[in-house]
Amino acid sequence: MPTTLPKFRRILLKVSGEALMGSQAYGLDMPTVDRIAADIKGVYDLGIEVCLVIGGGNIFRGLSVAARGMERATADYMGMLATVMNGLALQNSLERMGLQTRVISAIPMTSVAEPYIRRRAIRHMEKGRVVIFAAGTGNPFFTTDTAATLRAAEMGCDAMLKGTQVDGVYSADPKRDPKAVRFDELTYHDVLSLDLKVMDASAIALARENRIPILVFSLSEPVVSVLRGEAKSTIIRERE
Repeated sequence: MPTTLPKFRRILLKVSGEALMGSQAYGLDMPTVDRIAADIKGVYDLGIEVCLVIGGGNIFRGLSVAARGMERATADYMGMLATVMNGLALQNSLERMGLQTRVISAIPMTSVAEPYIRRRAIRHMEKGRVVIFAAGTGNPFFTTDTAATLRAAEMGCDAMLKGTQVDGVYSADPKRDPKAVRFDELTYHDVLSLDLKVMDASAIALARENRIPILVFSLSEPVVSVLRGEAKSTIIRERE
């Protein structure tokens, strides 16, 4: 287990689009979306300010489509639009649970989401609203991992949590390699030097520059349990 975690005042939760599929092969599984929303509410009830970045891979994966022949920038923009759809779905679940939310898009689409303005987003969180950042950075060629790290830095978050399909960072894909080793704690340098595929290098470098600890955990575990150090996770930070 990771060492004792500090109390966080404000966090960013990165959720992959694939996590919203549940057992489906594509799209949104609303019971799964509701469960993730309930997890977020549990964090909110602890008095922690919460913002999120949602991926779009359950609807459209820009990089893989680009590999099959579509122009990369166009494919990435389509993937960004998918994240807006996911953000609206999660907003719906959160508001049915009584939480005020704002979907903020890096690509202006004022009929469905607010445009990204840093000071406004911070103010929403200070007022107790859950903020969902959609459309990545608004630019092609950047992953949602990089977008999440960028927003965590801009919002002054104490930590970034990345929900995945496994309970931390492994030396290899544990679903393919039974000998893969799980790490309890890593430094940013460890992740880069060992070429671990938990996040892309630009996201890790940005987190290191801004000293933002990253907690990698399984979305099958309640986020509150991860924050309390009760569930398995890997923490990435500088050594003290």
